[in-house]
Amino acid sequence: MSTPTPTPTPMPISMSTDELAERMAELARRGDVEGLADEVVAYTGAGNDHGRGGRGKMTNALGLVAAGRGPDLLMAVLERCCLVTDNEQRQAVNELLETLVKPYSTAESPDSAEVALAFAARHTAYFGGAEQRHMAELLLDAGRPVPLEVVAMMRRTVVHGYWGSVGALEPLLKRLDAPALNPGEAWADRALTDVGSLDPDEAARWHALFRHAATATSAKPSRKWETAGRGLLDGLTEPGDRLRNWLTLVGRPRTVRLNRTQWEQDINESFDQYNATTLRGLVWLASFLPEHPETPRVLGALVETALRKVAGIGPRSPKIANAGVYALSRLPSEDALAQIARLAARVTFKGTLKELNAALDARAAALGLSRDEVEELAVPAYGLTEVGRRVEQFGGASATLDATSGTVTVTWRNGAGKVVKSVPASVRSEYPEQLAEFKAAVKDVEKMLSAQSDRLDRQFLGQRVWQFEAWRSRYLDHPLVGTLARRLIWLVDDVPCGYGDGALRTHEDKEIAAGESVRLWHPIGREVDEVLAWRGWLEARRITQPFKQAHREVYLLTAAEENTRLYSNRYAAHILRQHQFHALAAARGWRNRLRLMVDDAYEPATRELPQWGLRAEFWIEGIGDDWGADTTESGAYLRLATDQVRFYPINAPEHYAHATGGGYEQWVHQDAQPTEPVPLAEVPPLVLSEVLRDVDLFVGVGSVGNDPTWQDGGPDGRFREYWASYSFGELSGTAQTRREMLERLVPRLAIAERAKVDGRFLVVRGDLRTYKIHLGSGNILMSPNDQYLCIVPKQSAGSSTGDVFLPFEGDRVLAVILSKALMLSRDTQITDPTITQQLRR
Repeated sequence: MSTPTPTPTPMPISMSTDELAERMAELARRGDVEGLADEVVAYTGAGNDHGRGGRGKMTNALGLVAAGRGPDLLMAVLERCCLVTDNEQRQAVNELLETLVKPYSTAESPDSAEVALAFAARHTAYFGGAEQRHMAELLLDAGRPVPLEVVAMMRRTVVHGYWGSVGALEPLLKRLDAPALNPGEAWADRALTDVGSLDPDEAARWHALFRHAATATSAKPSRKWETAGRGLLDGLTEPGDRLRNWLTLVGRPRTVRLNRTQWEQDINESFDQYNATTLRGLVWLASFLPEHPETPRVLGALVETALRKVAGIGPRSPKIANAGVYALSRLPSEDALAQIARLAARVTFKGTLKELNAALDARAAALGLSRDEVEELAVPAYGLTEVGRRVEQFGGASATLDATSGTVTVTWRNGAGKVVKSVPASVRSEYPEQLAEFKAAVKDVEKMLSAQSDRLDRQFLGQRVWQFEAWRSRYLDHPLVGTLARRLIWLVDDVPCGYGDGALRTHEDKEIAAGESVRLWHPIGREVDEVLAWRGWLEARRITQPFKQAHREVYLLTAAEENTRLYSNRYAAHILRQHQFHALAAARGWRNRLRLMVDDAYEPATRELPQWGLRAEFWIEGIGDDWGADTTESGAYLRLATDQVRFYPINAPEHYAHATGGGYEQWVHQDAQPTEPVPLAEVPPLVLSEVLRDVDLFVGVGSVGNDPTWQDGGPDGRFREYWASYSFGELSGTAQTRREMLERLVPRLAIAERAKVDGRFLVVRGDLRTYKIHLGSGNILMSPNDQYLCIVPKQSAGSSTGDVFLPFEGDRVLAVILSKALMLSRDTQITDPTITQQLRR
């Protein structure tokens, strides 16, 4: 395994070309290869160019290294190049590496071939297929083996189809008969090590299994493939434990980093494409094993790992995610069904979500139930013996899992019954397997609660109606889902009620014992007094709802929308960060494609509403024309401009617009007529409100106006005017809800005498200044003269509000505003120099 080399300190830019050359020459003459490699990479990163003469003198200096140390210098520079993140610097170092490796790749000796191939092995692919084969044959003719790392590179070359590699390399690879796994990934390294420690006969059987797994080239296993796989598994000793252990390591950082060439994406964050095929086969094989409680858990985690996104690549390996879903669908256990249901509520990648939905639909059909019922029945209790609680005994010690408040906590007690901060030593030593299962259950509870919260939030538009007794068992009294259901408001026979003091109650505390039907309560269409009463009821009992319900924003048709009639401009003319918007849209059930600066056409962001026969469209387009400044390395726009929100019949023809803008057009057959949008006044109020709430979320979270570091207006100051108008402008619907919440909350805070809500701001009086925190963006102006104060919140800022009670989860900006207010009220105690320098100007 290679050891990462620290990034060297850049040399002074003012150093002359001759001084630089002499400095490098001296290091070369001394044989200080590591120091010389540091200087070379630092030079390329310091903005030095010095023209061809400078580069030539640097190359001449490197040539002074003793012949026997040339390979060491090559690999030392390569090692550092693997860590370079700047594109231009990496390109410069790679050009130098190309010069350094050339003498070895062109020499006709096994020694040189060995060096060149070792260098190539640190890339996805390097050299043409014929060159690789020729150098490998020089080794073989000299009686030397071809290292497995080199075989791995050759396999990757073939998979990617580079440079006519298939015809040149496949016959050679068959001759080499290497293990069917590439080293360099944690799971593959562990598998090779584990199998290498077995007796030869058992190891041979495992390698036969690997070779079979490497033939998993189709989307699903054939009957013939499955039969052969089952036969191979039957010949192994305890294959389940080994397979599960290896699968838990998938997605860990590469054990050997690969070097990126100029146009490659971050290959170290993706999966080895050769290994991915073998991995898919192993995932299928895991589903053929006898039932084991860990298998569904491992497969569910694998699906999430495979879908984790990498910049410029997207999901790391959809085919592995889909293999995991297939394997889960083959397992008959309730735990496997629970994992499928959990993933279906969280996964946003279209292809895998389709597989998950198909698996759930198939299970529903097999059981003769509706899809909704299957999802509800699929939620396990995870050992909880009452709603939100599980007490696990470890001899005399115990652990109590508590999820009743929405946050999962674990309290440990030792043998004497005393609360302790960590797992007692006796538990670690005497009950390791039971402890591992308990810790895994805690993680499962956290993941499932999040998934079920998202599923319940979607029920507002789903208009689900339950029979009372079924609802009570699946929701209110369910050991896990009950922790969510007991913090929500329900309509029992159209009577609003919540759970308090052990029973269902109205906000007037009248007990509701039973009923016929149950629905989720939504504030739209309810009397204002009723909504306010429920807010007070929740706050009086300090109930934190899993998502906004009593405090949910309601979006009614405005006069401007009555005039435009067919579309809403309420959220037009905003500038959003594209990737953040894309992630939010997927999480809220919208269909969207990342826009690239290419000659292509794109649909608007779309949310289909089948229960209502409608399709909502949010019109957006990429902005900017400077590749690199307005796009990522792969060409995806960094920012979007927003436009109209419209509604159409769900089967209406789609709209498309060019990637660079120019307006949307409905694509219809030449003999057909375009479909008109549905007038906003005819859209059901609940649908209009929920769709506009989504769009408000996209703008409120994704706007560049939220970025406190963008006071200068971003690239070339182009967005200065927008940033200023958004950062301190009129409040959106979400921000207005935030203001109403703060008007109730501030008088109860410890800083009540120093804080008040005033229009669009929370005004906080410190000892040094008075501060105005905008309730939409969270940005700050301070007296005198409304001077801007830049405070960049930490990612964990949402949890830094102390003991302040919030009646709902999910509003990070509200938590940021409160944390800033608490800090600024004690401004003389602030020690962060980036803040104090601004305060004392």
